[in-house]
Amino acid sequence: MLAVADQLFYERGIHAVGVDTIVARADTAKTTLYGHFGSKDALVDAYLQRRSQLWQEHVEAEIAASDSGPAARILRVFEVLGRSLAEPGFRGCPFINACAEFADDHAAAATARAHRRWLHGVFARLADQAGAADPELLATQLGMLYDGSMVAAHVDSDRAAATTARAAAAALLIASGIEVDTTAAVGLRSGSPRCSPLVAPWERPGG
Repeated sequence: MLAVADQLFYERGIHAVGVDTIVARADTAKTTLYGHFGSKDALVDAYLQRRSQLWQEHVEAEIAASDSGPAARILRVFEVLGRSLAEPGFRGCPFINACAEFADDHAAAATARAHRRWLHGVFARLADQAGAADPELLATQLGMLYDGSMVAAHVDSDRAAATTARAAAAALLIASGIEVDTTAAVGLRSGSPRCSPLVAPWERPGG
């Protein structure tokens, strides 16, 4: 049910998808859905929490697998994002989309904010390790580039937006006095496993 709700909420919008549609697609009953989640609102929150957990695990694993310094790891985050933007069916950031549909006091909005705090924390941690004079400010700037690339990919259909954001991030690091390895690959790595905060490849129809 959660996998079905994930796909429908992301493809169509949360308010546009009713419980009847979810249970019909999942071939289950309303009583089963409510027995597991209690309400549609709780299901929405579970959908976003699942997205956040999967994306956090993936990004942290990519960072941990890198034997490069913290500056290169910051740029790696944009490479990982770029693979997500190139996924079929990309329709923007699920967390930004959810915030557009709900009031600030909704649980879904709180989960979205928590996800964004995690991302800020990743950038701030790496910026501090790289020797930034103001890691929090740099993390905020990097987060804006990250968000902007998702908006450009969604609204402008610019699937290479993360590559542009990566170049801008490198310029920010240099402007902050952080050494950037110019021999590092520019753009997206080929042959890397794809995983995104959208619909996981093994859950996409035919994927």
